[in-house]
Amino acid sequence: MATRTTPPPLHDLADLASLGTMPALLRQLSGLGGCARPIRLDGHRTEYALDTATGEIGPAVHRLTSDSLPAGHLLVRCNNRRTTRCPACAETYRRDTYHLITAGLRGGKGTPEHVATHPRVFATFTAPSFGPVHNRPDSGRCRCGVQHPQDATELGTPLTPQTYDYEAAVLWNAHAGALWRRFSIYLRREIAKRAGLSQRAFRHHARVSFAKVAEYQKRGAVHFHAVIRLDGPTGGDTPPPAWATAELLTDAIRAATAKATVTGPVIDGREHAFAFGRQLDIRPIRTADFTTGTDLTERAVAAYIAKYATKGAETATGTLDRPLKLLAELAHLDITDHARRMIRTAWTLGARPDLEHLRLRAWAHMLGFRGHFSTKTRRYSTTLGALRTARAQWRRLQAALAHDDLAALAPEEDETTLVLAHWTFAGTGLTPAEEWLAASLTPAPGTEGEPTHG
Repeated sequence: MATRTTPPPLHDLADLASLGTMPALLRQLSGLGGCARPIRLDGHRTEYALDTATGEIGPAVHRLTSDSLPAGHLLVRCNNRRTTRCPACAETYRRDTYHLITAGLRGGKGTPEHVATHPRVFATFTAPSFGPVHNRPDSGRCRCGVQHPQDATELGTPLTPQTYDYEAAVLWNAHAGALWRRFSIYLRREIAKRAGLSQRAFRHHARVSFAKVAEYQKRGAVHFHAVIRLDGPTGGDTPPPAWATAELLTDAIRAATAKATVTGPVIDGREHAFAFGRQLDIRPIRTADFTTGTDLTERAVAAYIAKYATKGAETATGTLDRPLKLLAELAHLDITDHARRMIRTAWTLGARPDLEHLRLRAWAHMLGFRGHFSTKTRRYSTTLGALRTARAQWRRLQAALAHDDLAALAPEEDETTLVLAHWTFAGTGLTPAEEWLAASLTPAPGTEGEPTHG
């Protein structure tokens, strides 16, 4: 149960009590599963019986209108993946990502179990250096001569901000997604070369499947963590060829990383080109859940990737979790000086017509990075949408079981339901009374990702 630190809005609560809608409102809020900023919708949803044999539309069997709900609106979870914006929705996103990654490592949720025998590695791709920063090296002491504690605020900030290459740092983030795409092309070429195959023939023998997540280092540069797997020609449902090994895959990744480059813009006569940094970590993934050695396990990899799927630049660098409307806002924001310089650089570069396609002002709060934080190839495993659909179906089943109404789950023969709905955005968040009541509730199990109503 959440702790309430503010006094309850007694007047609003008294009004709700007098209307007799308090129990229904509590049920509606409970269905949000703890969402901090739900979306409020106006509109209606009507279900009609439809005879598929004749095409005739029967009478309405159920109608839901927003003004008939105790909150006055349909409340839908915000589904924000950022922990800083909505911890409850971010936790749902983290769990879904964990299951998505695990399915590609162990099988399940539509992915065959024999994928656990396919060659797969966990690789981390870093950004190059843009200047020396405060860090915690293995030797113990930073270049500045100080042994920084793990939570030191200066970690990741430049030793000499005047010479730090902020321009290249921002442009690196802006081109990181394109660099990954270039790497994935080279990776297939390098694997084919080691297998003695042409690029055209490679697709008939094997396929590269991966899932990756972007993470911000403390210095504000994006790097990628990826599970990379070698499958048969149609993906995880076919075994890889005999020549496919984790060692071959590792060697191909190193070669592709070294070759992948992206040509950047020319800024005031200075040419930019982007490649991954020298620090490249590649380790095979083992099948054991627990080990006393140093090998990575499936569970550890899935948990690691899922954790970073809910974090953004604001978590690592002390920047913002929302876009800027005006640069003048920086003067009133409690952010680090390093993040302020990165944002200002992105904003300034965003004014250049030749960089308009990078949309640097729209993504200045993310220090120039505008790619997806978690991506995967189609054949790696299931999808987040499939996981959410399964959860919604489970909710409906639980509701039917609770009311002993299993017949409601199966339509009558030659009859289905026609649904007509129209919803419009009416705002976000909760009223003070709703917020106070929601803080008193424990999120209902199995309610993640679903709209709520009375």
